[in-house]
Amino acid sequence: MRENMQGFQYQRYIWSGSGLYRLFRDTIWLPFLATKKSPTRSSLLFFFCLLFFIFGSFYATRLLDTSTTSIAGNTPTKTILVTETNHVHPGKIPQKPWRKIEIPLNCSSGNFTGICPVDYYPSKFHSWDDQDRPAPTTCPDYFRWIHEDLRPWKKTGITNDMVKRAQRTANFRLVVVDGRAYVERYIKGFQTRDVFTLWGILQLLRRYPGKVPDLDLMFDCVDWPVVKSTDYRGPNATAPPPLFRYCGDDATLDIVFPDWSFWGWAEINIKPWEGLLEELKEGNKRKRWMDREAYAFWKGNPIVAPGRLDLLKCNVSDKQDWGARVYSQDWIRESQEGYKQSDLASQCTHRYKIYIEGSAWSVSEKYILACNSVTLLVKPRYYDFFTRSLIPVHHYWPIRDDDKCRSIKFAVDWGNSHKRKAQAIGKAASDFIQEDLKMDYVYDYMFHLLNEYAKLMRYKPTVPQKAIELCSETMACPAEGTQKKFMMESMVKGPRDAAPCSMPPPYDSRTVYSLLRRKENSIRQVESWEKTYWENQTVHN
Repeated sequence: MRENMQGFQYQRYIWSGSGLYRLFRDTIWLPFLATKKSPTRSSLLFFFCLLFFIFGSFYATRLLDTSTTSIAGNTPTKTILVTETNHVHPGKIPQKPWRKIEIPLNCSSGNFTGICPVDYYPSKFHSWDDQDRPAPTTCPDYFRWIHEDLRPWKKTGITNDMVKRAQRTANFRLVVVDGRAYVERYIKGFQTRDVFTLWGILQLLRRYPGKVPDLDLMFDCVDWPVVKSTDYRGPNATAPPPLFRYCGDDATLDIVFPDWSFWGWAEINIKPWEGLLEELKEGNKRKRWMDREAYAFWKGNPIVAPGRLDLLKCNVSDKQDWGARVYSQDWIRESQEGYKQSDLASQCTHRYKIYIEGSAWSVSEKYILACNSVTLLVKPRYYDFFTRSLIPVHHYWPIRDDDKCRSIKFAVDWGNSHKRKAQAIGKAASDFIQEDLKMDYVYDYMFHLLNEYAKLMRYKPTVPQKAIELCSETMACPAEGTQKKFMMESMVKGPRDAAPCSMPPPYDSRTVYSLLRRKENSIRQVESWEKTYWENQTVHN
């Protein structure tokens, strides 16, 4: 429909704005009407006029045509649909139209062999160099932590021996050679963590064909980071093994990577992030912040961590109301009832939402931050790839982990007494998630992290003997149920016609110190306010 409208507008421009219509009217049509001609000559003139009109319409339409073109990396017989859309401006016709390519899965009808198609997907895509493309945006500030995460190998580089030492706890080894992925599996990941992590990497290769360099890495899908920094200090210490996982902490050197849930968590029906982010945005509109319940909300599985069990004590009772409404999530019962009570976009109904870690970091953090509610963040130990850029009292309100109930009570009372300030905190977090954590930036973070990692490699990666080639077809074609549904929803349709965002420079030591100092001072300020609040409560009682 959009292309048809553009075609109509362009033809109007050709015939009106360009002067062709006036030329046709003044020199051909009006003289023809004004002069009395013989029937034979009139018919001849009418025929030529009609032919001229048809030719002009055909020419204008061809400029907006959709054609089938062969892309670099495909054999001549393998063609890809290229949609060419002209963005027409008055007085200017673009010389090079933008191309949008969509390449469907190549699943054999009823007889899929589990072998990746040869020369089906382009191995290279050169649209980045087009002068008509807009300049790439600057990546969000949290991309700068990529340099910090890879700093342990800045001087030594990464050797084959280092990578092999990371196998001890790894679930799989991923090797990329010439833009194709090969996987050697060691231990099955919990549920489908490893499956959707690999699926996400394959979508990155579809998004930027030929741009992800050759690399070799180990990935651990378990929650807890294991590469302790104290084991690799001192004059005789060896370099640490580079091990990828979903989170880290201040005592470890694991390399953090976007978690599997960005492409869907099939076991508990959490949808892929791109579509879910839009649903959360719409969910925020259902109830204004001022009209929301004036309490702190949390719903989750409490048995995975002592801290969560402790949080249950903060629930409202006959004797005490800490301003919290805490609910245990029974995922078995929820699955039996069709996940009717766990729709994330329908849970943005309270002014405050509590985030507390599980056995380690929790994927729930991004969903909570996206709700426009004030995130009451219980002091965390772990971080993922984006949370290190969050600022206390700007993106969230810090909650003590050793006195949760009183800390939550103060936060809720403070927010209800300072509604505009509290609402601004919730909005800042939601804006951060909507703008800086959209799926485009998740892929770009993966892209830059893997590129910087590959620059450190001191050997040429080769395909391990026991590895198998992996592609979108070998994963999605045989998949079934929710797993297949989420794969199809999150599949990258074709190569991106723009470059990734531009990487910001590394932090210098002074900037890192300033950032950490700012966070620490903000938390201390809140703790000071909280202390004064409870002292006053004691005096009045």
